[in-house]
Amino acid sequence: MVVHMNETQRTLATMTTSAAAQHTKTAQHGEARPLSVSARLGRLQFHNSGKFRVLQLADIQSGPKIDKDTITLISACLDAAKPDLVVFSGNQIAGYDTAYSATFRKRRWSVAWNRMKRQNADRFAADLEHTRELVRFEIAQFVQPLIDRGIPWAATYGNHDFQCGLDNAEMDAIYREFPGCLNPESTAASPEHPRTQPASGLADQQIYPCEPGTFALPVADVERRHAVLGLVLLDSGDYAHLGGYGEPSEQGLAFLRSVPELLGTRAMVFQHFPLPQYYDLLEQVPATKDHAVEGYRAFSGRHYVIDEGRTLPGSYLGEGVSCPDHDCGQFELMRSDGRYFALSAGHDHRNGFVGTLDGILLAASPTCGFGSYGPAPAQRAARLFEFDIRHPHAPRTQLLEFEELAGKPSSRKAYTYALNSTAASPGETMDLLRKPGLISRIVKRLRRPREE
Repeated sequence: MVVHMNETQRTLATMTTSAAAQHTKTAQHGEARPLSVSARLGRLQFHNSGKFRVLQLADIQSGPKIDKDTITLISACLDAAKPDLVVFSGNQIAGYDTAYSATFRKRRWSVAWNRMKRQNADRFAADLEHTRELVRFEIAQFVQPLIDRGIPWAATYGNHDFQCGLDNAEMDAIYREFPGCLNPESTAASPEHPRTQPASGLADQQIYPCEPGTFALPVADVERRHAVLGLVLLDSGDYAHLGGYGEPSEQGLAFLRSVPELLGTRAMVFQHFPLPQYYDLLEQVPATKDHAVEGYRAFSGRHYVIDEGRTLPGSYLGEGVSCPDHDCGQFELMRSDGRYFALSAGHDHRNGFVGTLDGILLAASPTCGFGSYGPAPAQRAARLFEFDIRHPHAPRTQLLEFEELAGKPSSRKAYTYALNSTAASPGETMDLLRKPGLISRIVKRLRRPREE
């Protein structure tokens, strides 16, 4: 797909002007308030109801034109869940899309890419500017539903975002152009000195910066006396030099180690890659067992299914967990001294399971996008976390699937694969949306034959 720069600029300008006009109209006439309770209060904090909600959107993974079903799912999830905060957990940008071919780089250390940048400096500079416009155009589409509803958001990165030719700092700068973004400026970052991001709409929110895609957000109690929990976005890396997937930087891991002390409370992590420990939530079985999937790279040659004794009901496994080959020690860091209580990752588009290992909740979140492979379109989903002030470090979680919230998808282009395991019972936990009849509808759907 080719999007001309002038067309992109005109469309983006129209979208931005429309959003600004709507914001001004709302402010002047008081017709609506932000859907996010935290946005109304000016800080991430628990409500008087004792609840706090985070919606995770994993792997939009699209080119410049976002599929309309992706936007429909995002909008439906926002309206149903009314989250305080939305987290994009990486691979928002499919950097390998043909629209980015002029600036595509397969790996950060690509010799050919760096040579091309040096030898054709003027041409390459123009191509990079075009890529910036395309990325800006793309981001504008998937954050518009959040802007329309006054919901703050934050983003980290995966293994495909940078492949468009922009590094994480450049993408961070583009994200910050849009209302609601909490990603902090990380130049000369000092984790000991929190910052604010006024354009996010949370004027009183402290943000502890580390590097692009890595920062921490404290969540306060109702009276704002202290932080009850921390939310950490961690750039989990992209590719390893020796093959397979990478790991967080040394700076990122050092930051992860320091966050609980900085915030004075335990924390939860959102990142792109799952950890090798996710395999501990699975059961190793013979390759001939029904629904068995082969492990990835370091776990290849072994086959797995969901371990129902270690995971929540409704968990499913559609592909081998694509984690780094090397255990960088992140799980042990998180487990030690009870610093962390949960981690949620994306990356594996067809996996949706949750379990607890050594006191840490580990969640795998499927794709919410329709631009790449995944489960059946009806099962593309976002993941909701609900925290309760009475037990803030034991969140409940639920997948919000397209079919349940928005009906039948219109897209016929999504790469669709049947799930390798069938959920034994509806939902991973209870119905966090508390909609009468939802559970019975899910039961009926699960009793129907799945798409093959």
